[in-house]
Amino acid sequence: MESLLEFAKGPLFRFSFAIMILGLLRLLILAIINAYQIKNKAKDKVIPKKYVRKLTFGYLFPIRAFRVKPFYALVSIIFHIGLIFTPLLLFDHALLFDNAIGISWIGITLSKQIADVLTIVTIVTGIILLILRISNKQSRFISRKQDFLWPLILIIPSFSGLICAQLVVSPDAYNFFMLIHILSGCLIFILMPFSKIAHCVLMPLSQWITARVWKFPPEAGEEVLINLGKEGEKL
Repeated sequence: MESLLEFAKGPLFRFSFAIMILGLLRLLILAIINAYQIKNKAKDKVIPKKYVRKLTFGYLFPIRAFRVKPFYALVSIIFHIGLIFTPLLLFDHALLFDNAIGISWIGITLSKQIADVLTIVTIVTGIILLILRISNKQSRFISRKQDFLWPLILIIPSFSGLICAQLVVSPDAYNFFMLIHILSGCLIFILMPFSKIAHCVLMPLSQWITARVWKFPPEAGEEVLINLGKEGEKL
């Protein structure tokens, strides 16, 4: 078990982290290239910058969501804050990054008490979000299977890490839960570029890209009709 833990903390962690970085970088580059290609094909090349900024900040700071679904919006924001900042600012994680890839931010890590509270909050809000998604008919209709699995996958590192940090367990049990903690974190790294979680990187550009995508190129309407099998019909 000890050798497996060392492998997970070292080579496996570096490999999964590299997959995540390279995968997200690929998505980012492809999104920018596609946006510029669409702009070059479109007749109207004017991008409404103020409108795009408004949409972007509106998505990053979802004030409107509080008017539509205030409880869901609040729980979702708290969950995302805990999900992002707790792993990044945890001392043990900062030390792991320092040892594995030579990047360190140990000087700005959270205290153990604050980290434990945020971990518990992340677990609770993740479970609440899953319950809300399952119980809401509209959410079930638009959700895919992975949308129900992701909250569970995302809280596994928090749950297993909390057990290792708070409970008095045998060395074998500690090593088991620590291995689960590291492996689940590595799994999230690897899956991130291939799932909707990639929006964590693409989000700042999403509205900018959307504004370009909707500048239809010439003859786009005819191509849509052909694809729909409506060619020659009056609409």
